Amino acid sequence: MVRQVLWVAGVLAALAATPAGAVSVTGLYSVDVPVRGSAPEQLRQGYADGLQKVFVRVSGSRDVLQNEGVKALLDDAESLLQSYQVVRSDDGDRLRMSFGAVGVNNALASVNAPVWGANRPLTLAWVAIEEGGARSLLTSGGDNAWSQAFRRAAADRGLPVALPPEERAGDRELLSDIWGQFTSRVKSQSENIGHDVMALVRVNRSGGQWRAGWIFDGMGMDDGEQSVTAATEQELAEQVIGLWADAYASRYAVAAGDVGDLPRVDIVIRGVGSLQDYGNIINLLDDLTPVQTVDASRVAGDQLTLRVAFSGELDQLQEYIALDTRFVPLSDAEAADMAGESEPAGAPVSAGAAEGPAQGTEASNAEVSSDTDESLSDPLFVYQPLLGDMEESEEAFESLYEILHYRWQPASVIGTDVGE
Repeated sequence: MVRQVLWVAGVLAALAATPAGAVSVTGLYSVDVPVRGSAPEQLRQGYADGLQKVFVRVSGSRDVLQNEGVKALLDDAESLLQSYQVVRSDDGDRLRMSFGAVGVNNALASVNAPVWGANRPLTLAWVAIEEGGARSLLTSGGDNAWSQAFRRAAADRGLPVALPPEERAGDRELLSDIWGQFTSRVKSQSENIGHDVMALVRVNRSGGQWRAGWIFDGMGMDDGEQSVTAATEQELAEQVIGLWADAYASRYAVAAGDVGDLPRVDIVIRGVGSLQDYGNIINLLDDLTPVQTVDASRVAGDQLTLRVAFSGELDQLQEYIALDTRFVPLSDAEAADMAGESEPAGAPVSAGAAEGPAQGTEASNAEVSSDTDESLSDPLFVYQPLLGDMEESEEAFESLYEILHYRWQPASVIGTDVGE
């Protein structure tokens, strides 16, 4: 069964953070698609449909689907599948599945496609909508057609997008500045909201269609206004988010030739208080079966950042690490707290609190029922802040895999006698 992952819209936008808000996206390789049933041929089609969506997210471009060899990979999608779950509801069956990150990345490289890693810039989107002669601002707590369209489009492309908090909605001067694309006051209002890039977007009807025009501010993305038109809210949001994803991926995706056969992941460990702790951590990781090499890339205070080369899939490495109780995985909330961030009152519940089946289990024809269609929305994500300074965030953009966060807690095994 696939681990349940939920995108909490606007949580990061509401965090009291530094302007740099790069995040690690969990769920890029998990996907949810409609299926006609659970017969073998119906599931095979579902696997192919899901892998197609994952290829687009992970390569950063829809153009990947035109690469020679992609059709053969989609026809054999089951070989990359790690787990799946058929979900029944009154609105029809859906197939939730997870593909192996290493397998997908290597498959993309095999057809000469780029691979865009899990650590991605966070875009703070100030979106002003003019509809029926009135203007409004999309905020983190909104649940109208426009908010849903942008969230769904961001999920489909694996693009971290945050909306401003609800209290900004009543600021008419701010709304006018967004519409006029005057950045000065909007930048001031964005100072305490985590982000890497700020986007000012205005949406209105034009010639019987919807038109969106936007400018970027930050990370050298300031290339003047761009615009698209579309017939519906969803089509417009997909075009806007698609162009944003294309722009980021063109800068940060790794070329096929640089993917390599041996994956590497960054592991951040807090609570490293002595040279003995440092040595124990290195030795323990180095002794794990999947681990090929362990290199210390940064030490800052009690935080140790390691770059670990491993064989197999990332979730297998995590399972091996979990066998040693001295490595305590950090929840999303704990990681944010350690970064000096906190969710304000009224913010949506973190996805880390959601119950869901474990990822990485053997693929099986699991079926569950759902009383609501809300849980069957497009597969969405958890965004975890990247800890550390801007230099670390920039380096993380070049990594293909999400950063793993642990707390070192040697006292947790005191008194344990293996074999008792």
